[in-house]
Amino acid sequence: MSIIEAQAPLHEAHRDNHTHRDVNGGWLRPAVFGAMDGLVSNLALMTGVAGGAVSSQTIVITGLAGLAAGAFSMAAGEYTSVASQRELVQAELDVERRQLRKHPIDEMEELAALYVSRGVEPALAREVAMQLSKDPEQALEIHAREELGIDPDDLPSPTVAAVSSFASFALGALLPLLPYLLGATALWPAVLLALLGLFGCGALVARVTARGWWFSGLRQLLLGGAAAAVTYGLGMAFGAAL
Repeated sequence: MSIIEAQAPLHEAHRDNHTHRDVNGGWLRPAVFGAMDGLVSNLALMTGVAGGAVSSQTIVITGLAGLAAGAFSMAAGEYTSVASQRELVQAELDVERRQLRKHPIDEMEELAALYVSRGVEPALAREVAMQLSKDPEQALEIHAREELGIDPDDLPSPTVAAVSSFASFALGALLPLLPYLLGATALWPAVLLALLGLFGCGALVARVTARGWWFSGLRQLLLGGAAAAVTYGLGMAFGAAL
């Protein structure tokens, strides 16, 4: 009794503080990475063109074109990818649904064997499988989770993926354009704002990783800055050659 009482406060504390971060990233991960992609790609595009000693108007037009092209490309790619994935999952669910209808006993035994492999007593595993298999839709959901690793009620939406990708990419790509749209004629304000944005995106990524915010922010700043520096150098080389 004394052992139980001594352990009770520990159990209570463990229960109250036993929380985990969202390892799937939720909405944060795709939104941040979409914005980061738009920021890096458009910054690199603009610095590459600026390296060729062109006018600020040309840089703005290039940045706007990069924003539109990249956002539409991201949206189309995400829509196609998620729609294809959803169609594949639906096809596999149809296969499982047919198997449950044609071979219900075999599917029940398969489910029982799965529970046995996880340490459940054979008799109990078979009883649980029988109970769960009484409802065809419930049986389909359980087989989908156990065999395919998916939740039939939580499939991704192609439209949501496309819209969110478009919006996050466009927001990131807009950042290096803002100084020019507000009247700047030099490149450095755009680069400075973009680098600050990269650090901020990297710091946000730390919310879904085990790294510190300063490490993630600095890493993304250096990678994005390196991409901009390389494309600027290429722009200077090509501009001198033409």
